[in-house]
Amino acid sequence: MCCSSGVCGAEVDSNLVNFAVSLQWLGMNGVQVERFNPLHQYDVFAANEVVTKAVNQKGIECLPLILLDGEIISSGSYPSRLELSSMTGLGNQEAVPDAP
Repeated sequence: MCCSSGVCGAEVDSNLVNFAVSLQWLGMNGVQVERFNPLHQYDVFAANEVVTKAVNQKGIECLPLILLDGEIISSGSYPSRLELSSMTGLGNQEAVPDAP
C-alpha cells in the first residue's frame, strides 16, 4: 500500500474504501478510532503486545486486527459498518449500511 489508509493507487479495493469510511463514521459517533499500518507506523504496530503475539502465532493472515480496549474483537477481514457498529456497542439500528 502506498498510503497509510490503503485506499489509494490504480485499483482501489472497495472493501478498504468502505472500511475507511466506516471508521470515520465511528469517530463521528463518538468512538475513538486509531488505525496503524505496519508499513507506515511499524514502531507503534510492533509495540503492541497483543498484535505482535497474534502475528507471531497466526502469521500475517490474522491481519487486519481490530482491537477494542486492548482485546482482539476481529481478525483476518475488514468488518462491515453494521459489524463495527455492533462490536462497538452502537447497535445495528444506528448503522447505515456500507455503500455498495
